Amino acid sequence: MPVITAAIDPITRIEGHLKVEVKVDTVNGVQQVVDAFSVGTLFRGFEKILEGRDPRDATIITSRICGVCPTSHGHAAALVLDNAYGVDGDTPERTAARLLRNLVHGACYLESAILHFYLLALPDFIAGLPMAPWTPGWDVGRRFDPGTVSRFTTHFLEAIAQRRNCHEMGAIFGGKLPHTPGFILGGFTAVASTEDKALFSQYLEPLVAWIESTYVPDTELLASLWSEYLQLGKGPGNLLAFGVFELDNGSQPALLLRRGRIRQGVPGVQPVNPAQIMEQVKYSWYADTDGNLPVAQSDTHAQYPKGAAYSWLKAPRYEGLAYEVGPLARMTVNGDYTGGISAMDRHMARAREALKIAQAMRQWLAELPVGQPAYTHRPNPGTATAEALTEAPRGALGHWLEVSDGRIGKYQVVTPTCWNLSPRDDSGQRGPLEQALMGLPVANVDKPIEVLRIVHSYDPCLDCATHVTRAEPGAKVWGGRGGTRPSMPAGKGRLPRPPRIKPGSLLG
Repeated sequence: MPVITAAIDPITRIEGHLKVEVKVDTVNGVQQVVDAFSVGTLFRGFEKILEGRDPRDATIITSRICGVCPTSHGHAAALVLDNAYGVDGDTPERTAARLLRNLVHGACYLESAILHFYLLALPDFIAGLPMAPWTPGWDVGRRFDPGTVSRFTTHFLEAIAQRRNCHEMGAIFGGKLPHTPGFILGGFTAVASTEDKALFSQYLEPLVAWIESTYVPDTELLASLWSEYLQLGKGPGNLLAFGVFELDNGSQPALLLRRGRIRQGVPGVQPVNPAQIMEQVKYSWYADTDGNLPVAQSDTHAQYPKGAAYSWLKAPRYEGLAYEVGPLARMTVNGDYTGGISAMDRHMARAREALKIAQAMRQWLAELPVGQPAYTHRPNPGTATAEALTEAPRGALGHWLEVSDGRIGKYQVVTPTCWNLSPRDDSGQRGPLEQALMGLPVANVDKPIEVLRIVHSYDPCLDCATHVTRAEPGAKVWGGRGGTRPSMPAGKGRLPRPPRIKPGSLLG
């Protein structure tokens, strides 16, 4: 058969704007993916929005990057500001801040994990009700008996309530979720009371029980019924984790989920050197001067159209290699998950991580002091550079800050989805998702549900990976019609137009 191009555009049940294009051919009698392209279709530019602002604005503005995991960016911004301003020491204020940050951030992790499995990924394997919004839809196969269908349907509805409970729980200390104002330079805005702690516990304990009795077993049941996905969707085999949830106030604190990386073919967990993280842009719509530099020295200059570029995502690489990030990477690096690196392994690792975090939150809540302020003041240093490596639910997250004349001179963000859904790099090496799709059997190229199952296993967040900006009045902005379309490498098909950005408008 001739090579067939299949494109899913847009990918739904994710955060943001994504197109995935695959080439399908018959190899050894099996119709399968022989090439793949992960295409981020929206430019945003939060890093440029931050320039020139008071550094303290970073926690509020970056949390707006994403509404699904806003605490992650607020937390990362607070950490990078702490490092830039010299917030350190083992004090009661820092202890209270650390515990409050962990509890609110933990609530976001639980919410995100529950949302992902039941509402975003599970519909790839089990048909919804024969009514809108589940129809019209693709045939996902019939592997469940009526009892299993009833079980997953019941748990789907429970998950909606549990996700709401996570938000309400986090809002007890965070003030509101999403987009809590709690994460700030020097600490956290809340002061815990006995009543707050008791109410938080009333939410937490049923969540721990539900995750242990329902969520974790459901992922294992799904893996047993769709066991071929324990062999499908394997990425590059390189796993990277920056680590998250500080357990003490030291300059190099112990972490609930440790920092480290696993390189395919190299035994053991290796250290992480931030200087080895670089973003490459040959296949991204950014100026070539933005690439092949340590992140702290790179910049963000859109260049559209551009040669063989096909995505608004950059291509982060560690020592020139593509690394997968996320719950599977964290749990494997931490020694808590010893399974494989397949699509189903991602689901099971994410559920077990949620249980680990929920159980740890019990201890953090018990340690949280009542009536203790959680803020340490530091004056603006005028000039400073800093970095913060942490984790979002979807994987390794880094913020890099440069303060000049008391203002933000440069701000760089490398998100989990930039790692996982990156395009090819300068050497032509595919990103992790693109690699995971290679060799994937596809039964129906018109409705490639198999592709969706692999894509959703990564829990993509394109809003994190690409950012909308406002054009300066009179600036020349590509208008969507009449412009020159970008080109993929020869034979790679056509791309959708990026959204139209009018001068003076803010899209998002």
